[in-house]
Amino acid sequence: MFDRDDRTCRRCGASDDADGLCLYPVGDVPLEGTVHESALVTVCNSCFAGLERTPTPDSLRLEADDLFDLVRETTQRQGVTVSAVASFASLATSLPAELDAESTDSDPAAEYVQARREVLLAMDSVPSRLERLSAVETGHLEADVASDRADNEPPLAEPLEGLTDAATRLQSELRDLIALAEAVAVGLDRCQGCLEPFDVPDSDTEEPRQCPTCGLEPCDAGRWRGADGAVVFDRLYDEINAELQNASDTTEELTEGAAAVAERLAVESDPGN
Repeated sequence: MFDRDDRTCRRCGASDDADGLCLYPVGDVPLEGTVHESALVTVCNSCFAGLERTPTPDSLRLEADDLFDLVRETTQRQGVTVSAVASFASLATSLPAELDAESTDSDPAAEYVQARREVLLAMDSVPSRLERLSAVETGHLEADVASDRADNEPPLAEPLEGLTDAATRLQSELRDLIALAEAVAVGLDRCQGCLEPFDVPDSDTEEPRQCPTCGLEPCDAGRWRGADGAVVFDRLYDEINAELQNASDTTEELTEGAAAVAERLAVESDPGN
């Protein structure tokens, strides 16, 4: 799988020999047994360590520069994730036509599987930063910025709370978007993970079907099915577009929140970073 990923970390782009790379599982993978290659992505050891979830203290004390860096890293990482999710959603909505076309110039199934791996990797890069942001205390910083604050401006805690709320909401909206995009694959009777066809289900049992290739259970696409049992893709696409707009609005709110926090911290952002 290192060769499949060009021996390159799919998170930071670093190239390394096999000793500096490892495989990171994404999505709903089994806790025991073998993980299918469609759910494994190459990352460098440094990124792997950064993706590990470590306990966050209830209260986190950061100096102004460190808080600014955390805000910047969080918003930048979510910006990358928003772009990745939008691209994945676009790729998913093109699947019905692309798979029917059977073009030799592209491999839509492979493109979908790769895009899904990388968008899930991008999503996993955010939670640890969000947890730290939620735990930040600002009392010790208020005195530093109070003298520069206008009478009608709120304390630092207010814009920071708004920023954290927007970032958390955006993460939820992006997860919903990924689930909607995966429903397109399930509507084609294919696995949302590896995109291989499902076995024909037994109509006499309610046991969930598992993908015979990767073992993933299909996501529920029931609410987009018509009377004949087939997914009504136009209805699903409308919901994807609406959720994309929601994510766009929240991203704008996130950007404004980050600017407000930076202003309260009296830290001038370097546009080159």
